[in-house]
Amino acid sequence: MKGQFDISVVIPLYDEEGSLPELHQRIVKVMEANDFSYEILFINDGSKDNSWEIIQKLALENQHVKGFSFNRNYGKSAALQIGFERVKGSVVITMDADLQDFPEEIPELYKMIVEDGNDLVSGWKQERKDPLTKTIPTKLFNFVTSHSSGIHTLHDFNCGLKAYRLEVVKSVDVYGEMHRYIPVLAKWNGYEKIVEKPVRHVARKYGKTKFGMERFINGFLDFLSVSFITRFRKRPMHFFGTLGLISFIMGFLMTVWVLFEKQYKLYNEIEPLREIVDQPFFFLALVLLIIGSQFFLAGFIGEMIVIHSNKRNDYLISDEVNT
Repeated sequence: MKGQFDISVVIPLYDEEGSLPELHQRIVKVMEANDFSYEILFINDGSKDNSWEIIQKLALENQHVKGFSFNRNYGKSAALQIGFERVKGSVVITMDADLQDFPEEIPELYKMIVEDGNDLVSGWKQERKDPLTKTIPTKLFNFVTSHSSGIHTLHDFNCGLKAYRLEVVKSVDVYGEMHRYIPVLAKWNGYEKIVEKPVRHVARKYGKTKFGMERFINGFLDFLSVSFITRFRKRPMHFFGTLGLISFIMGFLMTVWVLFEKQYKLYNEIEPLREIVDQPFFFLALVLLIIGSQFFLAGFIGEMIVIHSNKRNDYLISDEVNT
């Protein structure tokens, strides 16, 4: 897929007024030095500082700058999704707005996509300049994601600095906090040429980190979600039907056993002889049969939703410039 520009740079941000002018200046310098045609998309995720005013000013000064502003804070995934829907560059670069990523890495990332034929290049912060409260959970997250997804070429799934072929970003839907799993979503869509590039990383220069403890819980829940959708998004009956079949078979076998035991004791006059409904085993079998039926029903409903679902966008943009 050939884009209108060589490169689109997508930058989600929240309260980053201090870093935006310098970030813009460094990106423009790189683009002009390498004679790239480009666009820069700043996605303001409901900032409460002067970030949007600065973006508007940059857009007036530079026609390559485009800005989109949410009416409230939706999260990084929502910001990336809006950017992915609007990019027009053959290569899409994402980076954080906090200046911890280096715009000077862009030419090499571009080369790895265009000349080396990769679908996705993810940055690898070999020497992170973050506190241990952030680096240790990140290492655990990367280890689990790598082994569960089968993508063993990446050490850092959540690095904000990434490069994509245009058709890759057009094929993924990023919502919730799924930005951590974009390489997994890309692989699920058939883009398997995923590599990484060691990149520089520096301590935050302006503002403060948006990292919080809730990220651990959200990350785990998103991991469960992405594991499900990458395997069963288009075939929910395979998931619910398998669980339902296991539950139904267990309940059926337990029911047969209860009936067999009853008949056996009657035939051999073995005491004590209890009624079937007096045995807890019978009710457990009944529960398993009901649960199995409910799983089957969930599978059928899921199949109907897949067939009739329509893509929709719930993110409300309140303002935009240069579009």
